Amino acid sequence: MKIGVFTNNYLPNIYGVTTSIESFRFELEKRGHQVFIFAPFFKGYQDINSNVFRYPSLDLQYKIRFPLPIPYSRKISKIIQKIDLDIIHSQHPNLLGNAAYYWSKKKKIPLVFTWHTLYDHYINFVPIIPAKLASKWIIKKAVNYANKTDQIIVPTNSVKKIIQKWGVFSKKTIEILPTGINENNFKNFNKEKIRNKYGFKKNDVVLLLVSRLTEEKNVEFIFQSLQPLLETNNNIKFLVVGEGYLKKYLENKYAKFNKNQIIFSGLINKKEIKNYYAAGDIFVYASESETQGLIIIEALYMQLPVVALNASGVTDVLSNSQAGILTKKNKDEFRQAVQYFINNKKERILKGQKGKELVLEKYTASITSEKLENIYQKNIQKYYHSIK
Repeated sequence: MKIGVFTNNYLPNIYGVTTSIESFRFELEKRGHQVFIFAPFFKGYQDINSNVFRYPSLDLQYKIRFPLPIPYSRKISKIIQKIDLDIIHSQHPNLLGNAAYYWSKKKKIPLVFTWHTLYDHYINFVPIIPAKLASKWIIKKAVNYANKTDQIIVPTNSVKKIIQKWGVFSKKTIEILPTGINENNFKNFNKEKIRNKYGFKKNDVVLLLVSRLTEEKNVEFIFQSLQPLLETNNNIKFLVVGEGYLKKYLENKYAKFNKNQIIFSGLINKKEIKNYYAAGDIFVYASESETQGLIIIEALYMQLPVVALNASGVTDVLSNSQAGILTKKNKDEFRQAVQYFINNKKERILKGQKGKELVLEKYTASITSEKLENIYQKNIQKYYHSIK
């Protein structure tokens, strides 16, 4: 198959949509398919993949750097016209999502749309427009777009229920397909490299957070929850991996903890992240905006027990898995769950083993990519059968 993927978010940004695209692209190409990526131009970044084509963009940097694509280009149009695509996969309901819709109609091929995001949680990135109005507008736009596509994909059942409640046709075909992790990215990790780098002792318990440090990720809830633990036990370390507009605020607010107890590593290269997971003892997460929680899956694969809020996406992965503890949005309850794992090393190890087993059963890239391949083939067959 020749597959066209249209996305507003791509490398070098390493957010969830990019991770999903790359995971599936790698596996689909291993299976002999060709994947063509159409994404916004990112100033200063050079693609090494010759099948990536960049639309012109506005290099916006409101809170985070996020080039905004201009969904028309004569140069790109000529390229798309020459490629005999079999199917188009849109990652967004606007901008290049509109280009994906246009080309699916022009080429008379099926359009698949992955609903990656709970858009109402991201209105803090929309300046000026009142939050309630922005939320209502973006959800309506996404629902209208989804209802025009041939196939909708969601990462979890939680998201399926939410978008149907929002207005996606109940009879519309919605496939549940999580993003799988590439096991090669987590081989040959070096635990001691990171523990030595930050001066962690053998009896130190390292609480790990890997997250974008922004409002929708609810990161300050974790700091507030963990503060009493950190104040009473110097052997508890909090390693925070990631960047975001809240980083400086958090560094200043919690400056009373020396840099040996709360460590902000900044953004870590994807090749290095496995070592940070390996260095941790307990993974903590409080986002309520997840559609899947790919970060959770990575932590589980690296055999870290997880303490997280019982929220969309995350609960789909962790409920009934015996790989962690889900809590209400209550600081005391969250802190007690973390304390439980701090006090019970054997339980940490057992939960970690359960987590690895869960990922190997359901969430590897080879498993999920085979399912995506079948979804593509089913839609191509159905589409051509309908137009004959």
